[in-house]
Amino acid sequence: MSEPKARKRLLGPADVSPEPALERVVDPTDTLEDEVFGASLRPRSFEDYVGQERVVENLRIAIDAAKRRDEPLEHVLFYGPPGLGKTTLAGLIARELDANFRPTSGPTLDKPKDLVGILTSLEHGDVFFVDEVHRLGRVVEEFLYPAMEDFQIDFIVDRGAYAKTLKLPLKRFTLVGATTRAGMLTAPLRERFGIVHHLDYYADAELERIIVRSAGVLGVPIDGDATTMIAARSRGTPRVANRLLRRVRDFAEVRANGRITAEVADDALRREGVDEVGLDRLDRAFLQTLVKQYGGGPAGIAAIAASLTEDAETLEDVVEPYLLKAGFITRTASGRRATAHAYHHLGLAGAPLAQERLL
Repeated sequence: MSEPKARKRLLGPADVSPEPALERVVDPTDTLEDEVFGASLRPRSFEDYVGQERVVENLRIAIDAAKRRDEPLEHVLFYGPPGLGKTTLAGLIARELDANFRPTSGPTLDKPKDLVGILTSLEHGDVFFVDEVHRLGRVVEEFLYPAMEDFQIDFIVDRGAYAKTLKLPLKRFTLVGATTRAGMLTAPLRERFGIVHHLDYYADAELERIIVRSAGVLGVPIDGDATTMIAARSRGTPRVANRLLRRVRDFAEVRANGRITAEVADDALRREGVDEVGLDRLDRAFLQTLVKQYGGGPAGIAAIAASLTEDAETLEDVVEPYLLKAGFITRTASGRRATAHAYHHLGLAGAPLAQERLL
């Protein structure tokens, strides 16, 4: 059955009004919905984990070596864009070590006593996972240094000439930190991680494998063309792929007797504002603003944010990374520039080919 022409068009200027970042279906940051469904969709072993082959292989070697020596694994740091599986890998490390998994996040550790309560309850070999580790407060972070390095906590009792330092021993544990902004980690904290891995975006073929597995877990039939289509719009991010799959599944159950075909997937995703390369309304609004208001650039992120009435940090963290990866914009010393690819995708003339050759 041929698809209506209106359904095949590129989403254009009428569709580019920005929506709040927290409501974006392609936002790679974790949500309550992801937490609810994530437990059932996450792989249970390294054999089930798709992608990041080099990282997984090196982790398995390190874990095997630690088990042979009968000692905890070295502290591990994962960094990279959100939604790529850092939390999942931390959980798999604990599972492979047959250890307890104690997750928390940097912003929740507000005071040293919050950290002390967790550290003193850890058993030998436990995996202590700190998400958003770059957001630890300075006092809490400094409290963590001796715990990571010497497996002890230093308490200062009294003040002045009567001050004394008491050392409380801890059981040896493994700290796994995750961050989307490695540049914000202090050097002393970064140096205390013995194993450091960068997680990169996934290829479409890897995302297809994830979607097929998740569809099987959810019990929803899906055609191969639909799998390919969802993967191509998932921005190289497993979390986005699973979220899009859930949205398409809902649409298929109500409008298409439960089966996900390519036509069903395309219709469902366009209703969510997601176009054929994974851009949503905020992404297109970003590009439209850069091209139309600033002549394709260069333009500073603060100026673009003001034009969109969005937070500059939100644009830097959840919008720009994919636009850069997909080649829609470039960063220069003088600001952001739109590429010929952006002009072509928006259906606009006047692509800055000459400018790009000069960059």
